[in-house]
Amino acid sequence: MNIMHYIGFDIHKKVISFCEKQMDGTIIEQGVIRATRQSLNEWVGKRQAPWIGAMEATLFTGWIYDHLLSHAEELKVAHPEMLKAITASKKKNDATDAEKIADLLRCNLLPQCYMAPEEHRNLRRILRYRNFLVREAVKMKTKTASLLMEVGAEYNKSKLHGAKYFQELLTNLDYVPESIINLLQMTRINMESFSRMQKTLICALRTNPQISQRVELLMSIQGVGEITALTWVLEVGDVSRFNRISQTVSYCGLCSAQKESAGKIYRGPISKKRNKHLQTVLIEAAKLAPRWNPQLAEVHEREIAKGHRNRATLAVARKLVAYMLAVDRKQQKFTPREVIAKAA
Repeated sequence: MNIMHYIGFDIHKKVISFCEKQMDGTIIEQGVIRATRQSLNEWVGKRQAPWIGAMEATLFTGWIYDHLLSHAEELKVAHPEMLKAITASKKKNDATDAEKIADLLRCNLLPQCYMAPEEHRNLRRILRYRNFLVREAVKMKTKTASLLMEVGAEYNKSKLHGAKYFQELLTNLDYVPESIINLLQMTRINMESFSRMQKTLICALRTNPQISQRVELLMSIQGVGEITALTWVLEVGDVSRFNRISQTVSYCGLCSAQKESAGKIYRGPISKKRNKHLQTVLIEAAKLAPRWNPQLAEVHEREIAKGHRNRATLAVARKLVAYMLAVDRKQQKFTPREVIAKAA
């Protein structure tokens, strides 16, 4: 009968430190392997006992996790923030870190975090890159206007980014250095390139059957658009991992950090331990959603009456999270309480 082995991995860009232990803590093997698929295949081929592995979530974890998943009995990913709190010590090096991860794994104390399936992570990467392109396109639009203002050129702000108007503007510019003309043309080319790429990426996301149904249901909430729904689906992943609305609100970064001592509670600013991509999209959606959603407009007005606009936006964002969580869990289109009451 084979004895289960527990392996901790400390992952870096070029090397991976590992420590293999038995259940009683006996070290079987320690070492370093190169962070390449070939080296990992050679290392896996030498394993003589079934094993469970664990590694910290880093930039390089994804492909290593996917590569080793089929070879392990179970593979876990540790939450980096919680792992630091548990493993803090005076002595720190790669070998020690790998050993500590192995110890946490065999004692069932590893602070495990959610690891989305590979295909889901690929789609999420596409959406994040699309958002990056949008930000770059906005920068290009701002740069176009600033270049024109630097030389005192007059332009129509509302038409500036239209292709026809922009070409006419370049033709009619007088007393403008040639360097400015070249920069304006280069900026325009980059902006159009970004725009085409982001449209292509969105089309790829729309046609994926895994997420299209969830997105359609989420868009039944007034004020939730396609990008907001896509971001929710791809960033949240498996919605069943959230037991309460408060957990989801915390994950989205819509609540402040709490410190309690001697019966006194201190509230700080919004916590930075959050999913920043989801937080950004939800805040942007919360600023516009009250225009189309009466329930959200009521929440916004109630908070505005207290005299704080930012808190009103946060309150709307939290309510959006509650609505989206309910729709995603039940897999049913959103129905306001007023409509349910009238039907009853």
